[in-house]
Amino acid sequence: MHLIPEWPYLKRNESVVQPEAEERSQKSQLSSRKSKKEVEVWIGMTVEELARAMEKDIDYIYESLMNTAVDIDSLEADSHLDEVWIKEVIKMAGMKLKWSKLKQEKVRENKDAVKRPQADPALLTPRFPVVTIMGHVDHGKTTLLDKLRKTQVAAMEAGGITQHIGAFLVSLPSGEKITFLDTPGHAAFSAMRARGAQVTDIVILVVAADDGVMKQTVESIQHAKDAQVSSSALFLTLSLSVPIVLAINKCDKPEADPEKVKKELLAYDVVCEDYGGDVQAVHVSALTGDNMMALAEATVALAEMLELKADPTGPVEGTVIESFTDKGRGPVTTAIIQRGTLRKGSILVAGKSWAKVRLMFDENGKTINEAYPSMPVGIVGWRDLPSAGDEILEVESEPRARQVVDWRKYEQEQEKNKESLKLIEEKRKEHQEAHRKAREKYGTLHWKERSLIKYKEKKQQQPLKLKERVERESNVLPIIIKGDVDGSVEALLDIMDTYDASHECELELVHFGVGDISENDVNLAETFHGVIYGFNVNAANVIQQSAAKKGVKIKLHKIIYRLIEDLQEELSSRLPCNVEEHVIGEASILATFSITEGKKKVPVAGCRVQKGQLEKQKKFKLIRNGHVLWKGSLISLKHHKDDISVSKTGMDCGLSLDEEKIEFKVGDDIVCYEEKEVVAKTSWDPGF
Repeated sequence: MHLIPEWPYLKRNESVVQPEAEERSQKSQLSSRKSKKEVEVWIGMTVEELARAMEKDIDYIYESLMNTAVDIDSLEADSHLDEVWIKEVIKMAGMKLKWSKLKQEKVRENKDAVKRPQADPALLTPRFPVVTIMGHVDHGKTTLLDKLRKTQVAAMEAGGITQHIGAFLVSLPSGEKITFLDTPGHAAFSAMRARGAQVTDIVILVVAADDGVMKQTVESIQHAKDAQVSSSALFLTLSLSVPIVLAINKCDKPEADPEKVKKELLAYDVVCEDYGGDVQAVHVSALTGDNMMALAEATVALAEMLELKADPTGPVEGTVIESFTDKGRGPVTTAIIQRGTLRKGSILVAGKSWAKVRLMFDENGKTINEAYPSMPVGIVGWRDLPSAGDEILEVESEPRARQVVDWRKYEQEQEKNKESLKLIEEKRKEHQEAHRKAREKYGTLHWKERSLIKYKEKKQQQPLKLKERVERESNVLPIIIKGDVDGSVEALLDIMDTYDASHECELELVHFGVGDISENDVNLAETFHGVIYGFNVNAANVIQQSAAKKGVKIKLHKIIYRLIEDLQEELSSRLPCNVEEHVIGEASILATFSITEGKKKVPVAGCRVQKGQLEKQKKFKLIRNGHVLWKGSLISLKHHKDDISVSKTGMDCGLSLDEEKIEFKVGDDIVCYEEKEVVAKTSWDPGF
């Protein structure tokens, strides 16, 4: 007997799945789950990066975010996406999300170059001193140095003001040598002057006998105190102050008072020998040359007491005093050698640049073959321009120099990445908070209501955004700064750091650099609607013509405070004018009454003009007990029953205002005035 399978008798609604079909279905579902694409994402991912990770085009990302709170119009390919929106896009695509931690690079071995350990004192040999001339602007520092080395530096300087650090070796008749750092005397170069003090052994503080202690004099004293003296100065090893020689200049003037200068300096702990201290004071006249040798001898005597020594052997160590680009030679540095002997062919690193020394020259441009400790030297052969103040170290080979520079660039990049990640994380938290608030705001609403509210909000914001954009453009001054040398640009940037009037006009530094003004600078200025400021640089005729066509201002200056004054004027021109009130006349109310005009009663004040005159067409204000109750215009001004346009001092008159609700009282004052627009001035004070 054969058993008949039951399947023909199943209910009509039930479906029959054969074992083979069921197995195929399970496999299909399994493979579907397995084939779900996994997308690796990370915090701070951009639109373009997400599209690439998903193997989609950018438009797909935009479409996925179309009905979310994201402002699609503001999204660009390089816009960073918040974590919420990344999840949303992945979810809509039916893909699987995998958060990727930032890939930790293998810890690199430190490949930096460092100074050698201190040398054995027995190996040290005497060296000549490095002396810095410091003091207030126009107190005669450059003229004094000029007399010492018998050159005409002052004549070459614009306005008699030294514009950047210069290093010079001076040979005295006695055979002694002194390296002078001629630092800028202007307040604007405070940072550079401080750098000069860091490589110096002695400071000659120049104070004018007719002027006394000034702001930059005090700064110079502070720099000398803060600078660390050379470790080879045996009796000062426990002190952090650089010893000072006081040069009281302009003693040839009738109004000169050297004693007053000495007394003023006592307040800053600069005690001259006359007052029981250890600071030598020399009365000089840089103009006539009086006592110049006495000043040089005082400096040499102090240097002998310091017993300055250095190690002339082994790899070179030094400091970049100045750096600039020479058209024929490329990047050039002025440096002070502090250890070792520099020779042609030496491999040097400074900051993130390196050099194979092709040429060395002294302060007169003469080629030299060797540079010993304390010598100033010009160095040619740099691959890039190092910054003033960078430490110079000699390394054994070009590959080693590249290795050091690569390491330093890597370190800088790591620091930059840390900062970027910190900013991204802060932004992400801000976006999350904004999204949470938005969800709370719209969460209970129907999607149609939500869309309507968003539409209305966007409509209200659009004209506001336009207005804000116009205001922002008019209250922003983008600038480009170009200077002759690295130190000058740095000094200008230091001044920009003091800018504290962003509430009036925002100062935006678009670009800065060393060298003449180029077509690229003009193009940048055109793009940002900015102004180019050049300090001790040139702009070729072709560049100037191009700038004129593009409506770009180029402002060239040779004196730094003139450049800053120009910048202040440019900032002021972007501020709205101030409105000032100019009083034309004043009157006192002696009586009050009212008159009927039609069906209305109009209050009238009976006045006597006490000062100036009242002019009907001008503006008026009502003052009671020193408080302004009303400002506006007059409806009428009468003398007896006659309408008048002017009421002069001593005249009686009756007047009524354009405000009916104001009640006059005997003793109130009426002031007639006019408003005048006055050009506003920026409140920024750069300190000089």
